Amino acid sequence: MTKHLTVAERLASTEKDALLADIAKHSEWDRFLVEQAVLHFGEQHAEWSCNQIRDVLPDLGTGFLGAAINSLRAAGIIERTGQYVPSTSAATHGHPIAVWRLTADGRRIARQRRNARQQRRAA
Repeated sequence: MTKHLTVAERLASTEKDALLADIAKHSEWDRFLVEQAVLHFGEQHAEWSCNQIRDVLPDLGTGFLGAAINSLRAAGIIERTGQYVPSTSAATHGHPIAVWRLTADGRRIARQRRNARQQRRAA
């Protein structure tokens, strides 16, 4: 049996689809910035949240940081610690956000990139 959606449910679904389309429009540069910030914080801090990452990034648009973080989690670069902190973003009204850490693969990638940067500087 097919469930009939209410007008509000259809509108919410349309808005979600529009938000996802907007997130997908972001450039490779935006994704690279988030990845670099995550790898940097992961090397500098055992655990961190998006509150810290958001402070060092330019405005990426609604939902993009969360989508990028979810992509890094799905790729096995970061993992949740099981802890949560209140969001400092005014738009989220302080809802809980995850605390993250680099996985072994994430630490390896961060180390490789740091070593490559050091070699380029030395050359």
